[in-house]
Amino acid sequence: MNRKDHGGPPVSQNDAVPAGELGAPPVPVDFALRVLQRVGIPRERYDTYVRLDSPAGGLFVAFAPESVTGSALATSVLTAERFEESHRSRTGRSAIPARKPFPGLTTALRTGRAKKLPLDPRPVDEATAAVLRAVRAIPAGQLRPLSWVAREASPAYTGTSDAVLGVLARNPFVVLVPCHRVTHENGAPCDAAYLPGTGDALRAAEGIDMAGVHRWSHSGAVFLGSDTTHIYCHPTCAHARRITAPHQVPFATARDAHRAGYRACKSCRPVSV
Repeated sequence: MNRKDHGGPPVSQNDAVPAGELGAPPVPVDFALRVLQRVGIPRERYDTYVRLDSPAGGLFVAFAPESVTGSALATSVLTAERFEESHRSRTGRSAIPARKPFPGLTTALRTGRAKKLPLDPRPVDEATAAVLRAVRAIPAGQLRPLSWVAREASPAYTGTSDAVLGVLARNPFVVLVPCHRVTHENGAPCDAAYLPGTGDALRAAEGIDMAGVHRWSHSGAVFLGSDTTHIYCHPTCAHARRITAPHQVPFATARDAHRAGYRACKSCRPVSV
């Protein structure tokens, strides 16, 4: 029996869950969603979700009609059923499997540019939402320290840089809110929301040269200036990467850069004096 027997197009093998040991008919992936639609349950009363590929493996993403409502990396522990449970516990809304992803989601994962995806962070407080917005502002392929996130999130966020780490550990939009682009003050990745190796995979996909970042941090340099423009940046800033070796001027602090007559980059907005 196929979907055509119920008034719809035939079900292909790619659209269905394999039959069980007793030879039960295959069930379409979005069977529950079709039932809700058939009985007339308004779409606004539940979320749907898909499982897509990311540089760090499978990613579950839930969404309402107007916005993405959560994401989590698939693991041996976090199965689809566990994701549904955790999503319902966090948001109070059921997540129903679907085949069609939220508009723009596939492109955002492929390019690492998810800043324009509408996210609904509820039920988090405004201070937490401000931190998540600040992290979203970090461009693909670049890194920012915890202190930068705390500063960018103010005035809604008044916590310390260390407290930002706790917010990132509870990131409800893993990968889409790119906490893999956040570092400690010495340049070491935070990766508070990830299992070992996950952050490395995401940064490698964005072309971030962590070996270069480690060399800079071990040398004591925090900022990189250009002796031609007299502007200093975060080392992974797009402008900093264009500074050729003969014109690179490292600085350990913003005060050192200011004393040398350098001003802060308006793009990456490093700490200024």
